[in-house]
Amino acid sequence: MSLRIEETHRGIKQCCGIERARHCSAVAQRNHIGLTLRAFLRLERHRLRPGTSWFEAKAAIVREAIQAYLAQPLYTQISTA
Repeated sequence: MSLRIEETHRGIKQCCGIERARHCSAVAQRNHIGLTLRAFLRLERHRLRPGTSWFEAKAAIVREAIQAYLAQPLYTQISTA
């Protein structure tokens, strides 16, 4: 049981960046922690369906997001030349 908890803590730190919060206010820190935990739970759900690792699941999510954005970009770069 404790091994599973340690594995989960490692995943939250490595994949979601929970300890990268550099906010001064307590509200901002709580928001960061809450959103990080939410992101980890979604990553965990995405990971358990095909049975992949956290890193593979995260790469798949990012890949899908980039493909969707490239298919219909919201912003375009204005040419300065």
